[in-house]
Amino acid sequence: MSEKDDLILQRKQKLKELYSDGINPYPNKYRYTHTALDIVTEFSSLAEGEESENTVRIAGRIITTRNMGKASFSHIKTESDNIQIYMRKDMVGDEKYKVYKKLDIGDFIGVEGNVFRTKTGELTVKVRDFVILAKSLRPLPEKWHGLKDIETRYRQRYVDLIVNQNVREVFITRSKIIKTLREFLDNAGFLEVETPMMQSVAGGATARPFVTHHKALGMDLFLRIAPELYLKRLVIGGLEKVYEINRNFRNEGISKKHNPEFTMLELYQVYIDYEDVMALCEEMLTYTAQKVLGTLQLKYQDKYIDLSSPWQRISLYDAIKKYTGLDFGEIKNVKEAKKAAETLNVKIEDNYKRGKIMNRIFEELVEPKLILPTFIIDYPVDVSPLAKSKASVPDMVERFELYIGGQEIANAYSELNDPLEQEKRLNAQLKERKEGDEEAQMLDEDYLRAMEYGMPPCGGLGIGIDRLVMILTDSATIRDVILFPQLRKEVKQ
Repeated sequence: MSEKDDLILQRKQKLKELYSDGINPYPNKYRYTHTALDIVTEFSSLAEGEESENTVRIAGRIITTRNMGKASFSHIKTESDNIQIYMRKDMVGDEKYKVYKKLDIGDFIGVEGNVFRTKTGELTVKVRDFVILAKSLRPLPEKWHGLKDIETRYRQRYVDLIVNQNVREVFITRSKIIKTLREFLDNAGFLEVETPMMQSVAGGATARPFVTHHKALGMDLFLRIAPELYLKRLVIGGLEKVYEINRNFRNEGISKKHNPEFTMLELYQVYIDYEDVMALCEEMLTYTAQKVLGTLQLKYQDKYIDLSSPWQRISLYDAIKKYTGLDFGEIKNVKEAKKAAETLNVKIEDNYKRGKIMNRIFEELVEPKLILPTFIIDYPVDVSPLAKSKASVPDMVERFELYIGGQEIANAYSELNDPLEQEKRLNAQLKERKEGDEEAQMLDEDYLRAMEYGMPPCGGLGIGIDRLVMILTDSATIRDVILFPQLRKEVKQ
């Protein structure tokens, strides 16, 4: 039997003894009056040795304990902070003190008493009464860090949150980021909406979908890869400024930047183009960073990032030429593009077209070098089937991607609103799909029908919330900013 198993047995024995003593170790509720932060705020003026007149009630998890015979000091953890408690046998009584001795680190208790300041200057609750709120049967780890524990940390996030305050802070910051994005858009007159997560046609992005089956309807459905086509249906219906903070699902590999289930902010506004969307995106993200972090000067993985405006803009062609020396303006066909990829040691699939090869070279050799906020603008039409073509260069579209810290944060374009051109492009995608490209977009006939009723000029933007949180919290991997990331099946030891 391992040491851990032995400790669990000991705790289970203590649980039995509590029940035998007529004590319910799992009561229904406890009415507290203060959190740890409340106590620090309200009683900050207490001098050394001074005790408050008012009684407080506080609840939390025991995280440290120090027994000294007839008295004990412990720290309990509340959501806001930790607070010290002082337990004396002559104050709570013999029977109560015996119960206290059966408590372990990890147990929840509620305590009642007066606040005083110790000789070391620490605010402490002098306990006059207490109640057990939940008996913990598994011991908390003494050490919970380092590469060897990383998989366990993600798999048992509940323990990670208990023992790692910095992890808690990341997810508190994540919540503030999302709240601030909402605030910005609401103040700008956008309407928050909800669109289907199960769709009969997976559209709006180049990705491989998850397939599920609806038994009652007798039909296969796809988990949403993007809300785009439904949000644009709403634009057609007359909702001129809409957004959705949504969960998307893509049947792809797992990496530092990818999780099969992820969160995006997607928005659409009528009568604007991608230049206007760039300005909106820059304003929204600087507003969010400044409000949540109090600064636009960041450190991300030992790299300095200044989010101050204006952000750099460079075309996809010029970015590739700048960082690889390759001029795609002189590469006119797929054969030449494949040769260029081979020369640069960039692996591509046999069915890749010129635009996809160009994009793959960019992702491999240019993207990691874009540390400061950079808008990469103007993309080939064959990798942007939903974007409007540039009037001056028909084989290019008005599209941008935003890069910060060496990774894509946002994708946006002037939306294609010509239904005949859209049908042509989706049919081209359908052909690529039949030729083996599982990520090519599907033909959504209902969306084309909606477009035929008339779609106004429109700009759209998608922001990867998880990656944005990574940048703003200096997190190395997407799994550090998703509470329950997707993991391989646990192997039982």
